[in-house]
Amino acid sequence: SVPCSAILSSYLLGERLNLLGKLGCLLSLVGSTVMVIHAPEDEEVTTLEEMTSKLKEPGFLAYAAILLALCFLLIFCLAPRYGQSSILIYLTICSVIGAFSVSSVKGLGIAIKGFFAGQPVLQHPLTWILVITLVAAITTQINYLNKSLDIFNTSLVFPIYYVLFTTIVITTSIILFKEWVTMTVVDIIGTVCGFLTIILGVFLLHAFKDMDVSLGNLPQVLQNEQPAPVTRDDKNILIEVDNSSIAPEDKPKVFMLYT
Repeated sequence: SVPCSAILSSYLLGERLNLLGKLGCLLSLVGSTVMVIHAPEDEEVTTLEEMTSKLKEPGFLAYAAILLALCFLLIFCLAPRYGQSSILIYLTICSVIGAFSVSSVKGLGIAIKGFFAGQPVLQHPLTWILVITLVAAITTQINYLNKSLDIFNTSLVFPIYYVLFTTIVITTSIILFKEWVTMTVVDIIGTVCGFLTIILGVFLLHAFKDMDVSLGNLPQVLQNEQPAPVTRDDKNILIEVDNSSIAPEDKPKVFMLYT
């Protein structure tokens, strides 16, 4: 999503994507690949009863309550004041709601499998709870994502949203499905390094978006860097004449007196 949104916005919407932005897209792609290689295996949850027991665990209930409180705080308190000026407000709302949409999709996937297997999933109350949750979550995400796209640059919205959303999803998976319990140390380090690589790529894409840097003018940009001024001690300089229009014989004479 990061490279595609940045590249397509530069061609279709006329938004700038310099050399550092392209490098950021490449780093995001590399980081995503590393995360996929070291990703944890899904815990086997095959029935709605097992999904219900997962959702009822105290850890996830506390986590969901915190996310809901944060979401309401952002929507009713911070968004009216800072939503037009800060790109993080709307995108944080979308990312926090994304935790519920991902969990609902996981549960509905189990319900669909059970439906084709002949199980009475339509009579299970969790199925309809997940449907209502998914519709509400996706509607909220689309609403605030469109608001963010109307105000801010597309090549910035999707990378930042990707990082926030991925962070929330990983945290949700850890708490709800405990997917990292069986991971080795190498896989944990690989996943963290891949995610940090994505963050670095997004930083390059965001921090240097206004710089005119490309492969064509890169040598010129490096050569045009002004050297740092040399600081000299005034007691070692008596006088310095910079005006070249003064003839050498007209330059003032300086006498040094020793005592």
